[in-house]
Order: sequence, then structure tokens, then C-alpha cells
Amino acid sequence: MIQPGVLLREVVETVEGFIRDHGGGPAFPAQTSRNAIAAHYCPAPQDDTRYQEGDVAKLDVGVEVDGYVADTATTAYLGEDPDLKRLVRASRAGLDAALAVAAPNMAIQELSREIERAIEGEGFHPVYNLTGHGVGRWTVHTSPQVPASPDRHDRARLLPGMVVAIEPFATDGAGQVSERGRAEVFMVTRPPRKMKGIDAAAWQVIEEMRGLPFARRSFPTSVSPDAVESTLARLLRTGCLMAFPPLVDPNPAVMISQAEHTIIVLEDGIEVTTARGL
Repeated sequence: MIQPGVLLREVVETVEGFIRDHGGGPAFPAQTSRNAIAAHYCPAPQDDTRYQEGDVAKLDVGVEVDGYVADTATTAYLGEDPDLKRLVRASRAGLDAALAVAAPNMAIQELSREIERAIEGEGFHPVYNLTGHGVGRWTVHTSPQVPASPDRHDRARLLPGMVVAIEPFATDGAGQVSERGRAEVFMVTRPPRKMKGIDAAAWQVIEEMRGLPFARRSFPTSVSPDAVESTLARLLRTGCLMAFPPLVDPNPAVMISQAEHTIIVLEDGIEVTTARGL
């Protein structure tokens, strides 16, 4: 579906519908970030943004089944520039390099070293301040973190029983992104002590997420936009809600690609839960 002229919103809504039709739920709102936007671009309910020729378009998808989470991402390049085709290959090369060596009790520093070596081997940089991460039941981000460049202070290892999303980003820029723009993704950090200013129907939708991230698109049309906005504002003001704005390179000419799989660390190896064909 990711083609020039297609609505971003149509793609993510179709993805989320597919997940529900096959017995799962979105572990977080599907997101599609383009070009210098590395992550967390989630189309708003009325977003009319369309893919354009030349876009480096990421698609980041999470699924939960009974609260157990899988997280995966891919990049589609809508053009013919050989350098940008190589950029897409670079993030995938970083992921493949990590999967090739990942093993129980392996130091995460070593995993990061393989990711960085593979991306730099294609002539690009990792995005240094974005990392892979553990996942847990009803939780999308837990320890350990998996940087795309080794952290010499980190002593963490892949241990049997861990579920880890390995998520390298490759860039033709400096490799640093920051929050910029309106947040569309949110996550409850603690329940409110008082319900004053919180719409009951909106809160019911949020509560049904069981702590997983949600978006403005997550609310049915039966909940008015005003009720959604007042509820979000109240929860943010009281410190009950975390917002996740898009993560963007400060140079709009920069391009960023992403690749991601989730693994289970077993006693004698790993299993890639998001691999095609399972």
C-alpha cells in the first residue's frame, strides 16, 4: 500500500484492522514516519498527508496477543536514487548482523558493535540516540536497551527469557534526533487520583489499553474530539500521561531508514517472533 498518493492514515488504519481481524490487538498505534522523521509519526484522525515520490517511508507496527508484545518495522523507498536504496539496505544490514550473532548470555555491547559495523559498512551512520529495547507483557519498552553503537559503560547481556526488539536506524545525517511537532501517541504512567475533568467514555477507551500506548485515532467517533482533548490535557497536567512527539533530525534534508524484529532469547539460541512465514 505504501505508494505515492496514498494516505498515510489509510495505511496505518488498514494495518490495525488486519491485526484485529487476525485475533490480536495493536500493541501501540501503527506509525509511519518519512524522510528526516525517524519515528513516532502517527497520523491524526483527519490527517490528509500522502506519501510522495522520493519518500523514505518507515512503517512501525506492534501486535499484542493476550498482552504479549511483538514489535517490527520496515522501510519502503519510493524512488530510484541508488544512495537511498543503499540507505534502506543499511538499516536492514544492521538488523541482520545483530540477528546473525545474537545468543544467550551475549554482551549487548557486542550486538551493538555488529549493528554499527554493518551500517557504517554501507557508508551511513546509525541514529545514535534511538535504541532497541526489551518488551514485556502489556509493556512495549523495558530493559535492556540495545543501542546501535556500543556503550562501554553498559554491562547488560541477552539472558534466557528476555524478549527484545532490535531496531537499528540508519541515516545520511549526523545521527541525532529530537522531539518535534504535535504528539499523537500517548501512554498512561499512573491512574488519576481524581476523575474531575476526565470524560468517562474517553477514560474507558484508555483504560482498556491496559497501559499500552494509544493515539487520538484510538477513540471511536462516539467520543467527541472535545472530550478526548480535555481528557488528554487533564491527564498530561496531572502527570498521569506521557506524550510521544515525532522524533526528527534537525536537518530536513536528512533521510533515515529503519528495520526491526523481535526475538525471544532461549536457553540455546534465539527465536525471531516477527519473521515472515511464522
